[in-house]
Amino acid sequence: MYILGIESSCDETGVAVYGRDPGLVSHVLHTQIPMHAEYGGVVPELASRDHIKRLVPLTRLALEQAGIGQQDLAAVCYTAGPGLIGALLTGAMYAGALAYALKIPAVPVHHMEAHLLAPMLEKVKPSLPYVALLISGGHTLLILVENPGEYQVLGQSVDDAVGEAFDKTAKLLGIPYPGGPGLEKLALQGDAAAFNFPRPMLHSKELDFSFAGLKTAVLLAIEAQPEGDSSRYADIARSFTQAVTDTLTHKCRAALKRCHCHNLVVAGGVSANSMIRESLSALMTEVGGRVFFARREFCTDNGAMVAYAGMQRFLSGQCGTYAVKVHPRWSLSDLPGL
Repeated sequence: MYILGIESSCDETGVAVYGRDPGLVSHVLHTQIPMHAEYGGVVPELASRDHIKRLVPLTRLALEQAGIGQQDLAAVCYTAGPGLIGALLTGAMYAGALAYALKIPAVPVHHMEAHLLAPMLEKVKPSLPYVALLISGGHTLLILVENPGEYQVLGQSVDDAVGEAFDKTAKLLGIPYPGGPGLEKLALQGDAAAFNFPRPMLHSKELDFSFAGLKTAVLLAIEAQPEGDSSRYADIARSFTQAVTDTLTHKCRAALKRCHCHNLVVAGGVSANSMIRESLSALMTEVGGRVFFARREFCTDNGAMVAYAGMQRFLSGQCGTYAVKVHPRWSLSDLPGL
C-alpha cells in the first residue's frame, strides 16, 4: 500500500512516496530559496506560481524513484494548512485533481502534525508519551503527545516565532536570506558572553515564549556599534543564539518535569541549529532521558513528513473530500484523534 505526500505550504515543493510496510521509499524536494533571496524573504505570489510548475515533474520523479506507477497509489495526501493560502491552494487543488482522476482518497494533513511526527521516519523512534518542541519560522510550540493525534499544547510564542527572530536578527547583521544557516556560521566565531541579551519569560510559571524583546535588544546592540564597524557582529550572533538556546532549554526542562516525561522530540526548521541541538541533548543526558531529532533534511518542509502523517490519517479512515479546502491558520487542538 503506497501513498503520495505533497507539501506546498510555503517556499518548498516536496513530494514523497510512503509504503505501509517498506516505509519511505522516495522523496524529492525543490527549494525556492534562490528565487526569494533577491527579495530578502518569501514572496507569496511567486511561491504559488513556482509550486504550479514543480508539482507534476516532482510527482513523476518521486514515483519513478519509488519504482511504482500512479495506479499503485492508495491515496494522495497533501498539506492543507497552516501556511500561505496561495501556496496551500496549489497543493490542495493538484492533490484533489490527481486523487479524483485515480478514484482514490485525498487526505488533508496538518503541517505541524507532519513536523511533529517527522522523527517517526527514523529507525529509532520515540516511545509515548513525549514532549515535542516545534520550532520554525512560523511556530514555536511545546506539545504533549500522549498518542498520535492526541496533542496538548503546553506553551507557544505570545509574539514572534523563534525562526522569525533568527531571520530578523540575520537581516540586521547583513546576512542574506535565508538567514538561519548564515547566522549559525557567524555565531560559531563569537563569544556567547559578550552581550547580556534578555531571556524573555524565563522566570514565568507558564511555558509560553516571547522573542520580540530579544529582537529589540539585538537591534539596539547593533545600533550602538560604530558606523560601518561589524567587528562585533559574531559576538552579537553568538550571544543572541545563546539567549534563544537558554530559553528553549529552560522551557523544555520545565515541560518535561510537569508532564513526567523522559522523551523529547525536536522538529521544525530551527531544530537544525547545532547549538540548540547540543544544548537539548545535554539536557536530556542530565535528566536521564532521550532526545529525538528529525534528520536535517526533514527538519525543513518536505513531502516525506506529509506522507507519513497522511498514512496515519488514511489508516484511521480519516479521508477528505475532493473539495478544495485549506486552512491558513489551523490549531492542532482541532485535529481528531487517530
